Amino acid sequence: MKKFVSLLLTGVLAFGLLAGCGNSGTAASPAPETAAPETGTPETGSLEGTVLKVGATPAPHAEILEVVKQLLAEQGITLEITVFNDYIQPNTAVENGDLDANYFQHITYMDEFNASNGTHLVSAAAIHYEPFGLYAGKTDSLDALADGAQIAVPNDTTNEARALLLLQQEGLITLKEGAGLTATKADIAENPKNLDIVELEASQLPVRLADVDMAVINGNYAIDAGLKVSDALAVEAADGEAGTAYANVLTVKEGRENEPAIQALVEALQSQQVKDFIDETYDGAVVAVF
Repeated sequence: MKKFVSLLLTGVLAFGLLAGCGNSGTAASPAPETAAPETGTPETGSLEGTVLKVGATPAPHAEILEVVKQLLAEQGITLEITVFNDYIQPNTAVENGDLDANYFQHITYMDEFNASNGTHLVSAAAIHYEPFGLYAGKTDSLDALADGAQIAVPNDTTNEARALLLLQQEGLITLKEGAGLTATKADIAENPKNLDIVELEASQLPVRLADVDMAVINGNYAIDAGLKVSDALAVEAADGEAGTAYANVLTVKEGRENEPAIQALVEALQSQQVKDFIDETYDGAVVAVF
């Protein structure tokens, strides 16, 4: 009997040792997974410590970005805003990587810049629209325009066409059929008042306003100069050919548009806080398109 009990106990102990070895093997397999460190990849959603460098013209773009700066700070993202007073440097800086993005231009200008300069810029998102205005200089009404009066327009291709379309909208000139968004002075088919169309750099239009009878001024430069769209003699129709083609966009280099940090910037720019700021600040001179 004692021999039977001894054999029985020996068998139980052996079984227990085998079972213990088996459990040890299965428990060890997931160890590498649980021990893996957090990497801060997009899957974790953490952008803490990210720095974004964005170029902008002063108004309204840099002003809007100041609102965005606060929103991004809540996510641990630092937004560094560089202000430019021209349309070339901010695009060059995005192309060569000195800036992560810029926010100053409409998509038609961006496409034209790419075609002319061999750059690789794309829109990450459409943010707002700025209607062009025709502002009084030496002459204070359309009816008072004399024969040969001077009207200043931007000298870059896309914005000049836009200005000419506004003059056509007001019946001051007629463009050749099909000229549309690429129109230049050479495309003026009818000019009953023999208007002298003066081509100037866009940033100089408000500065030179007092020297000409009227000027068609880009929305951002008008705002920067303290001009109100409500005071303009004529305003670009939002549903016209130009009005539907000139949404201002957040621009990045091709391939970066889906990066988590860029998408965080887009989300902040298209937030309700930014829309409210635009509506309350610009009195129709800037219109959110999101």
